[in-house]
Amino acid sequence: MTTFWSFVLVLSGLIFFHEFGHFAMARAFGIRVLKFSIGFGPRIWGIIKNGTDYCISAVPLGGFVKMLGEQPGEEIPPADRPYSFSHRPVYQKALVVAAGPFANFLLAQLIFFFIFLFYGNPVLLPEIGKVKADSPAQKAGIRPGDTFVSVNGMPVKSWDDVSKYIRSSKGETIQLVIRRGDKELRLAVKPEITTIKNIFGEEIKMPLIGITAAGKLEIEKVNPLKALQLSLMRTWELTKLTWEGFVKIVQRVVPLSALGGPIMIAQMAGQQAEQGMLNLFYFMALLSINLGLLNLLPVPVLDGGHLFFYAIEAIIGHPLSARQMQIAQQIGLLILGSLMLLVFYNDIARLLGLIPSIPQP
Repeated sequence: MTTFWSFVLVLSGLIFFHEFGHFAMARAFGIRVLKFSIGFGPRIWGIIKNGTDYCISAVPLGGFVKMLGEQPGEEIPPADRPYSFSHRPVYQKALVVAAGPFANFLLAQLIFFFIFLFYGNPVLLPEIGKVKADSPAQKAGIRPGDTFVSVNGMPVKSWDDVSKYIRSSKGETIQLVIRRGDKELRLAVKPEITTIKNIFGEEIKMPLIGITAAGKLEIEKVNPLKALQLSLMRTWELTKLTWEGFVKIVQRVVPLSALGGPIMIAQMAGQQAEQGMLNLFYFMALLSINLGLLNLLPVPVLDGGHLFFYAIEAIIGHPLSARQMQIAQQIGLLILGSLMLLVFYNDIARLLGLIPSIPQP
């Protein structure tokens, strides 16, 4: 039951914000919105207010905003053309379409903002947990329990600082100040260029000294301005990482079996809910970023595909023909349908144990 309700919370929240982005931008431009639906298919429940049908539909795997004049070739009476989507300048149409993915990025940032503001910023302390045998760190006299004070004169506040400074050394000798009990020691360590695997499974070379963190966290309380800054940074970092993941899938570095659909999302939402609402909302923010980026891909029927068509329209001075749009839509549906079949196959294969199950976050 936890899995079901967490799935409903996550999916409905993402869909609502995405469609609300389209809706709000359309209304801002005075475009008439005929329908705001969470879900596809038959209408289950809703209310009609100011000419807009706000409803919930039977298939809860998406949603849509229907605007006057949105369909190609739709006949619009002259009196209604000022409120028609198709009769708007191309920049307005592009902004209405882009507002959906933008809303997903905004949702992620809002979630992170409130997490940082009310929970705080978790900081991994720069205390050493383990020292690898025969590593540069052990040879330099570093011991478990030591705490970094500075690296090459740069003050250290978190383990992220330690990792960043060691990586930037490029294998050159670094000067450390560490705290051991009530004493401060100055040590020199020359990192070894070591081959490791990154999060995508690729082998990369990186300077390391052979230490791991003790895993101790400190929750830093922040003010609203700092929370806003941290939320922007976290959203940007995860957006870059998600985009790299898309690229690695295309390059076949990440296998297609890693993709998942509604079942995988439900399982992961359930896992996060069991670990607490904080984890669930963090997962929701990450999924919102994924949804925003996915919709920006230049695939017909996705928002990115429409933006691509509007870019062409802006360049050539007129929309593509109805025939050209129809062919593009068919190609887009084929791509999207193939992707949906793949993720559903992966979901079922995971349930049957044919491919590895999702890792515990």
